[in-house]
Amino acid sequence: MGIFLPYQWRWIQDRSRIKLVEKSRQIGFSWATAYDIVRQQSRKAVKLDSWISSRDEIQARLFLQDCRKFAGLLNIAASEIGERVYKIDEARSVTAFEMSFANGTVTHSMSSNPDAQAGKRGTRVLDEFALHQNPQVLYSIALPGITWGGQMAIVSTHRGAHNFFNKLVQEARYGENKKRVSLHRVSLQDALDEGFLWTLQQKLPEGDERQEMDEAAYFDYVKDQCADEESFLQEYMCEPADESSVFITSDLYDGVTYGLSENWQKPLSECGDLYVGIDVGHKHDRTTCWVWEKSGNIYFQRRLKVLQNMKFSAQEEEIYPILALPNMRRCCVDSTGIGAQFAERMQERFGKYRIEAVTFTNTAKADMAYKLRAAFEDRNIRIADDKDTRADFRSIKKEVTSSGAVRFDAERTEALGHGDRFWGAALGYYAGAKPAESYFIPIVRRSQRRLF
Repeated sequence: MGIFLPYQWRWIQDRSRIKLVEKSRQIGFSWATAYDIVRQQSRKAVKLDSWISSRDEIQARLFLQDCRKFAGLLNIAASEIGERVYKIDEARSVTAFEMSFANGTVTHSMSSNPDAQAGKRGTRVLDEFALHQNPQVLYSIALPGITWGGQMAIVSTHRGAHNFFNKLVQEARYGENKKRVSLHRVSLQDALDEGFLWTLQQKLPEGDERQEMDEAAYFDYVKDQCADEESFLQEYMCEPADESSVFITSDLYDGVTYGLSENWQKPLSECGDLYVGIDVGHKHDRTTCWVWEKSGNIYFQRRLKVLQNMKFSAQEEEIYPILALPNMRRCCVDSTGIGAQFAERMQERFGKYRIEAVTFTNTAKADMAYKLRAAFEDRNIRIADDKDTRADFRSIKKEVTSSGAVRFDAERTEALGHGDRFWGAALGYYAGAKPAESYFIPIVRRSQRRLF
C-alpha cells in the first residue's frame, strides 16, 4: 500500500463485479490497474485469463509492460511479454501482447476492437473507455465475458456529455444503478488533495519547474496549459463537455481519427492528389495551411502548418513549397480582409486555376462547414487526434441570427485563435469537393457543307 495514493488503493481494493472510474488524465490509474491485474491474476485459485482493451497497440504494450514490472516487484513468476495474432474473420485480425503466470493463466492486452472480446472469458479492463470508437458496443461484447467469474474495470476520462461512458456514470450516480456499478471519481483537485504532487515530484528530474510548485500553483499550471476552459474541465476535472451547441461533436471527431501508431504525415511528394486550405491570420489569429491527400473518395490529412506572429513574406516561405508541388491540384485561400493581398500574390505566382480566392461570407462559410461535417458523418476523412485541433473544431458553434440567417463562429482564445484550424480544413476539403475546372477555353468550330 505504501507505493499507492489513497484513491489508487481504494480502486485496487474494490472487488465489485463492475467498477468504473471517471478520472483526470495522468494521475496513475492505469498503473494502479496494472498492479491490480497482477495481484489478482497470479493467485493459485484463479482459472480464467484477463483481457485488457486499450486504445491502440502502443497503449496495449505499455499496459502489459507495467504488469511485467509489478510481477518482478512482487517476485511473481511470470513469462516475458509475447505476441499473438487473433483472427477475427477472414479479413481482420488483432495483435495481443501476452504474459503468462505460474498458475497457467494469461493476461492478454490488445487494442480496442470490440470483436476481439467476443467469446473470451475472464476479467476485463476497458482502458480509456470513452475514447473507443463505439463504447456501447465494446461494453456489450465484453460484459458476457465475466459471466463465469472475474471483474470488469472501466477506466476513462470523459469525452462529451452524450458518450456512453457518461451515461454509465449518470446511471450509477443519479439513477437506480441497475447495473450495480461501483463508481469512483478522481479529479485533478482530488488527486492533489491526496498527495499526487509529492509523488510526481519524486519522479521529476532536478531543475524541472514543477519541483518548486505547491498544489495551488500546479493546478493553475495545468489549467493554463490546456487549450481552453472546456478542455480543462473535461480532461482534468471530470466534467463532460456540453455537446448541445457544438458543430463537430466528439463522436463525429473520434470516428475519423488516425490511430496513435499510424504515421499520417507522409512525404507530400509521395502522395496522390493534394488539396490545400489556407485560413489567413497575422497577429492574433493564426494562418493555418491544411493539406489533404485525396485517394478515391477518402481525404487524408497529411500536413498542418500553424503560423503565428510571422510576416506575410515569412509565411509565404513556409507555404509556397507546398503549393509548388506538381501533385497540388487546387488550393482555396481565405481572401477576406488581410487575406486579399495574400491570395492575390498566390494567384500571380501559381495561377488562378490552382489558387482560388474565397471570400468569407455567411453563405460561403455555411457551405464549407456543412460539406466538412458531411465528410465527418460519412467517415470519408482521416485526421490526426491532436488535442489543439480537437479543441479548435469543438469551438465552432452554429448560431441563428434574429433574421433567421445561419452564422458560424468561434470564441477567440489566446491558446487556439479563432477556429483557424477548422476553417483551414474546411477550405481544403472544399477545394477537393468542387467540380474540376478546365484549364482550357473550348473553341467551337462551325463546319461548312461542301456541295458536289
